Amino acid sequence: MSERRGQIQRNLKTRHVSMIALGGSIGTGLFVASGATVAQAGPLGAIVAYLAIGVMVYFLMTSLGEMATYSPTSGSFSDYAGKYVDPALGFAMGWNYWFNWAITLAVDIVAVGLVAEFWFPHTPGWIFSAVALLLIFLINIFSVGTFGEAEFWLSMIKVVTIIAFLVIGLATIFGIIHSDVNVMKNLSVGNHGFVGGPQAILSVFVVAGFSFQGTELIGITAGEAKDPDKSVPKAINQVFWRILLFYILAIFVISALVYYRDPRLLSSSTENIAVSPFTIVFKNAGIAFAASLMNAVILTSIVSSANSGSYASTRMLYAMARKGDAPKIFSKLSKRGVPVAALLLTTAIGLLAFIANTKGGSVAYTWLVNASGLTGFIAWVGIAVSHYRFRRAYVAQGKNLSDLKYKAKWFPFGPLFALVVSIGVIIGQDPASFTNLNWEKIFVTYLSVPLFVILYLWYKIRNKTKVIDLKDVDLDQYK
Repeated sequence: MSERRGQIQRNLKTRHVSMIALGGSIGTGLFVASGATVAQAGPLGAIVAYLAIGVMVYFLMTSLGEMATYSPTSGSFSDYAGKYVDPALGFAMGWNYWFNWAITLAVDIVAVGLVAEFWFPHTPGWIFSAVALLLIFLINIFSVGTFGEAEFWLSMIKVVTIIAFLVIGLATIFGIIHSDVNVMKNLSVGNHGFVGGPQAILSVFVVAGFSFQGTELIGITAGEAKDPDKSVPKAINQVFWRILLFYILAIFVISALVYYRDPRLLSSSTENIAVSPFTIVFKNAGIAFAASLMNAVILTSIVSSANSGSYASTRMLYAMARKGDAPKIFSKLSKRGVPVAALLLTTAIGLLAFIANTKGGSVAYTWLVNASGLTGFIAWVGIAVSHYRFRRAYVAQGKNLSDLKYKAKWFPFGPLFALVVSIGVIIGQDPASFTNLNWEKIFVTYLSVPLFVILYLWYKIRNKTKVIDLKDVDLDQYK
């Protein structure tokens, strides 16, 4: 397909889209935070929480897949919310999502410096952050194909590491690799594998929700996929089984081989790779360089997350500019189909990472991070609502469901289940702050919510928009 200057290029191959969907759900949440979830809720408690969130994410992705194959666009759920629900919702979701990934880019850039200190403790972390930011900018400035290829190989490293972990872990559990670990005792701790009751499982719900954030990237890639009718459904159909294999089986291995009260599980962090649950299992299997190995993999995960963040926020800003929801300069494309102005602004936000290294700037940076904390979950709520409205409008306008290139599973249960769970996870961020009426904690934890509401109301009042009647919903497909 020939492309003209000023036009998005559909150069993402099926393998790119599939691996981006997979890479979006694998990161430090699995490599680092998974150990703490076992410590908090026990083996079965952690597995139940991750399985429930995994099922919810699967339904959410099938909802997004139905809309993305019907009308692929880089604006994804922001465009869908604006067309199928209310233009004000699309506006708020677009800016909300751009802000989320732009700040995530800055957070990841800081994390690169922290992780690099494992090998170079006497070198200032900002140097590594600067190199990472420059690398990510170069990957994204050339073409979408360059981004897809880079993300493919970065995700492949994560996949190979997890497969190696599962093989070694299962070999240890079944006695192929000698170990003194009492597997049955570890798996049956507490109340038959559950620890801390419902509240502990709810807290793991929150962690699991953050772990799976990024899977919605598949909706944005649809706008530049070479064959979205085939690549998007294929990627989505694989999401559930990958989640089942990588998360559930990985947590099972961790639970079986590491006692839930092992203090190292709660000590896992990007600054302390030596106690990642993956590192513990590798070390127990006799792999001496386990800490260095996992440090390299976690560094890869962070760079992958930052790379995806740069791409997602750039495309969302571009899509909003095309609709008139952002300055027109951000809709301009290079001859390679890259929205350069949008990329430059997003990269500039990434420079906030360097502010974190200054004493005065750290407070402002912390507020920015808090402000973006729940924006990913808000996007999930928007996806569920948009799909529910899309399907109802499709039927109300007399269209045949069999004409859809991809149909979401179990409608309307799927989007409604995803909606309820997403709202539950948002509320469950810090319920104790409401119980104790700790207004400072409430404000810091839930800052994303009022910011989203303000964006929504500002646009709604200014443009006097209303929720679109089902028969008036614009079901024209994006070209």
